[in-house]
Amino acid sequence: MAREICLRQLAVRPRTRAELAGALARRGISEEVAAQVLDRYDEVGIIDDAAFARAWVSSRHAGRGLARRALADELRRRGVDGDTASEALGELSEETEAETARALVDRKLRTVRGEPDAVFRRLVGMLARKGYPPGVAIRAVKDALAAQSAEAAEFAEQIDADALAEAENELERDGRAGG
Repeated sequence: MAREICLRQLAVRPRTRAELAGALARRGISEEVAAQVLDRYDEVGIIDDAAFARAWVSSRHAGRGLARRALADELRRRGVDGDTASEALGELSEETEAETARALVDRKLRTVRGEPDAVFRRLVGMLARKGYPPGVAIRAVKDALAAQSAEAAEFAEQIDADALAEAENELERDGRAGG
């Protein structure tokens, strides 16, 4: 019964060991039986959290444009341990992350309208929701605005990306310390 549950889960999409353990627990399978089945699946390579994490990072970064922070949260929610997640996230370079941020901004900039400061806030917010650090988000938007039009370039020229990123980081630290 436990094997069948696991195989049905795995037929839909790859799963982490923790996800399969949760599915077995919900179906009333004892922890002992679940551990035996999951250990065996680990042994023969049917479950591989490291491979799952690498594929997840690659897929979600390419498909949704998610940054390392957002991907780390998703992996944690799926039960991938911190070391395994860090290793998979390490394959996503800072340069790739910055290029993806810029591509997301360029794509969104084609449809967004409004004053440069409102557009700036909206685009930085979009990148923040996807997990991009403030410095990366601000630089990507500033560069894209500078390339867009004379008015946007003039606005972008006034933005001190490093100072804004530091202010954002301080707010984030204060929020964590107070919460």
